[in-house]
Amino acid sequence: MTRPDDLVRAVEATLFAAEEPMSAEAISTHLGGADVKAALAELEEQYQDRGVHLVERGKRWHFQTAPDLAHLLRREREEVRRLSRAATEVLAIVAYHEPVSRAEIEAIRGVQTAKGTLDVLMEAGWVRIVGRREVPGRPVIFATTPDFLTHFGLDSRKDLPGIDELRAAGLLDPVDDAFEAAMDAVGESAATAESEERDEESAD
Repeated sequence: MTRPDDLVRAVEATLFAAEEPMSAEAISTHLGGADVKAALAELEEQYQDRGVHLVERGKRWHFQTAPDLAHLLRREREEVRRLSRAATEVLAIVAYHEPVSRAEIEAIRGVQTAKGTLDVLMEAGWVRIVGRREVPGRPVIFATTPDFLTHFGLDSRKDLPGIDELRAAGLLDPVDDAFEAAMDAVGESAATAESEERDEESAD
């Protein structure tokens, strides 16, 4: 019979040896079906004040460098993945509206989306195909991946910032805000013109 301390050590060793984050179910399967929830909670607490932390991202567990020490481990030449504006917009749409089809992405953006844009996000491991929409043509639908949550330090999609937070952080394009305001003004003008036309017809 496995002692509680032995199970904690086994879970710790499993996660250290893992090539990628693991779910509690995967860890349990690896350890012969043991209930690992308590062991994970104990390890999370044990590593809370150490140089590495045990964290859960998208229901998958892994060790990561403590945030205040991350700068010590950065390489002098660090490869930075830069996304085009189109790719950034598509990633945001998928994250906030998933599951979503290409046609729905294009409807939200107002422009066509190049196939390569989604390919870049899939190659990065941040977007994946999750099925097909049950409508005529059965279009492919996309969603974010656990790696997306891990990369951006999110526990779940519920942690995505809201519109007000994005605007306060200066992450919304002022041009987009101005365009939205302009469209509202156009709508109000159109409604006013329509009302005036109805008044003129009534007068006649």
